[in-house]
Amino acid sequence: MGSSEEPTLEVNYDKPPGIRFVEYIKKSSISYKTHRGIVLMVTFFAYLSYHATRKTNSIVKSALDPQSPNVDSKLSYFSWTRSYAQRPLYGKKSSFFLGAGWEPFNGSEGTSLLGVLDVAFLFVYATGMYFSGHVGDRVNLRIFLTIGMVGTGLFTSLFGVGYWANIHIFYYYLIVQMLAGLFQSTGWPSVVAVVGNWFGKRKRGLIMGIWNCHTSLGNITGSLVASMMLKYGWGWSMVVPGLGITFVGIILFLFLPVSPESVGASADDGDQVLHSPRKGGEEIREPLLRSVSTEKESAVGFLEAWKIPGVAPFALCLFFAKLVAYTFLYWLPFYISHTAVEGRYLTNEEAGSLSTLFDVGGMIGGILAGHISDRLGARAITAASFMYCAIPVLFLYRNYGHVSMTLNIVLMFFTGIFVNGPYALITTAVSADLGTHSSLKGNSRALATVTAIIDGTGSIGAAVGPLLTGYISAKSWSAVFTMLMVAALIAGLLLTKLVVSEVTTRIQETREREISRSTPPPLEV
Repeated sequence: MGSSEEPTLEVNYDKPPGIRFVEYIKKSSISYKTHRGIVLMVTFFAYLSYHATRKTNSIVKSALDPQSPNVDSKLSYFSWTRSYAQRPLYGKKSSFFLGAGWEPFNGSEGTSLLGVLDVAFLFVYATGMYFSGHVGDRVNLRIFLTIGMVGTGLFTSLFGVGYWANIHIFYYYLIVQMLAGLFQSTGWPSVVAVVGNWFGKRKRGLIMGIWNCHTSLGNITGSLVASMMLKYGWGWSMVVPGLGITFVGIILFLFLPVSPESVGASADDGDQVLHSPRKGGEEIREPLLRSVSTEKESAVGFLEAWKIPGVAPFALCLFFAKLVAYTFLYWLPFYISHTAVEGRYLTNEEAGSLSTLFDVGGMIGGILAGHISDRLGARAITAASFMYCAIPVLFLYRNYGHVSMTLNIVLMFFTGIFVNGPYALITTAVSADLGTHSSLKGNSRALATVTAIIDGTGSIGAAVGPLLTGYISAKSWSAVFTMLMVAALIAGLLLTKLVVSEVTTRIQETREREISRSTPPPLEV
């Protein structure tokens, strides 16, 4: 009977070619723990490459439109379209890098056109996220991610090809950017779904908090690579990252195991024993994929996913949380370079370097939020608390960040912690939790859809925030920070019902423990 069962099991496996080759050379199966390590590493570099290609646009802007803005000591005279693009470097050295610009972006409407590219990219990305999640729960995520990464690389490179092809048609770049945004939308719901398949709820917040550092590292990598390539022609700043994500996409296709069931791995294959009394038991208690019913499960519908308890509040919360986070992403270097610190205006290079501290704080915040939520067993309480703490920090940064460089650094670092902490928590651990909610009764085919709903809604806020900031900053930066503080407050309030529920649950658990302790043991006869 044993021989008749093995072929049936083997047919259901979908091992990536790379893993099959490694096991052939090794002449033994890869352990469950090794599979999980591969998942973390491959998805980490996959989404790092997504963000690296996304960041190149801000670097290339200075080459496409190198005109000097009409800098005035009063910030009220900046139009949103001028400030939306990064301010270029000046002097003979910078002109060697930037040249005379690139038509049609080097004219009087150049920065306005660049702003249109940004907004178009973000809105297509946000809209595409909903469809990507819906499709991701119905297809092989390894194939889907590969297509998304290769497509992203293709259209990122095609933007750069305009340099050698001498293309000066605005709609060419607009269409290419929109298609790049569409393929970019495949990334997040897919990688979160894959990681969620391999890691149970226990310590998921901490693991995903550390894993989520790929976002900030991707931004840094994209900036460095694009800046280094700029001197050879702005086309290289787009093509090299485009080729990079294509290469990583091929590696992903060869090695990414989508789920334990897809490769025939289980917790008792290697380092974790299925029947062990240690922590492995807690992982098994909340399975993310049921091997017995995998083939019979039907993917959860879009509207059905919205009805999962917690999805709507967290999605709306992320709208406002991401509005704050992306406003800093697009505007922080500009704000720093146009705000005197200790009576001195920083150069673009200094402002850009200083702004990275926000990302460093964001990495720490994501890890802290994940770890705290794991310890408390309360995602909503953690996310809401971070958003509330962001309000006074934003106030202090606006009003006292200019006093000294040290104070600016400290306040910016803490702003990154409290702004990016809940953003990272919601888009990772919370999305994975809700994608495997108990109301689904074990159905695993909702991870990508739920992740797409939450992050897609947040991405709309990411597009709205910078756009509103452009208009408001023309009148007052204090008004911009007021908007951000109000957004943080709303984000926290949207989780009130979930916070009350978690607090009630904690109180009940505490009472039950006290009752169990006070109850005397039964007398032995």
